[in-house]
This record gives sequence, structure tokens and C-alpha cells, in this order.
Amino acid sequence: QVHLAESGGGLVQAGGSLRLSCAASGRTFSYAMGWFRQAPGKEREFVAAISWSGGRTYYADSVKGRFTISRDNAKKTVYLQMNSLKPEDTAVYYCAASDRGDRLEYESRYDRWGQGTQVTVSS
Repeated sequence: QVHLAESGGGLVQAGGSLRLSCAASGRTFSYAMGWFRQAPGKEREFVAAISWSGGRTYYADSVKGRFTISRDNAKKTVYLQMNSLKPEDTAVYYCAASDRGDRLEYESRYDRWGQGTQVTVSS
């Protein structure tokens, strides 16, 4: 059973950057990984995903060109580098692990979730 723990959230001004990390515990790390976010009063939405090998990445249109997902399988950690942050990026960010390799933009494809980390972008 894998346990996920996010870190790296915080308060940043618009235009700034943050890097989120998601560390996985457990014997293996052979999962596709995703990042989702939930803003106050809104449903949780897909942000980015990466295949278990790191060879394929996927992004929501709202973050393309600004966010980069990556992973270090030796460290069992996935990252979300967030640049050019906007106030509308304010949300709780969650990482998630999936045994499946497709349709990773859907929450239902993920079996394990972290507790989330708050990202606040001030204008």
C-alpha cells in the first residue's frame, strides 16, 4: 500500500514560482502519478500527470507552458514545478497514484491520494 505526502506549498506573489513535491512510501513506485487541485467552492480539477516511466506527460490547458511535472523514481518522488503563478492557481494541490496508464485526467483513474498542500497566490 502506497502512502503519499505532498510538500512545498505556500504563499507566493503573482508571477512567482513554487515547486511541489509528493513523496511516496511503499515497496514500489510503479504508478502513474497525477496532480489535481481544488479551489474554494469549486470541484477538484486535473492539473498534470506523468506515466510511471516519466516518458509521457499530460497537462490541463490552464497550466500548459507554466507548470512542469517530473518524477525521480529512485527517490519515489514526483514534482510539480509551477512558474508564472496566477491568483487563479490558488488551491489545495493533491497528488495521486494510479495503477492505470491512460485517461489520467480523470480522478476515477487514481486509487491513492495525498492529504494536499495549500498554494496561495496573491495579486
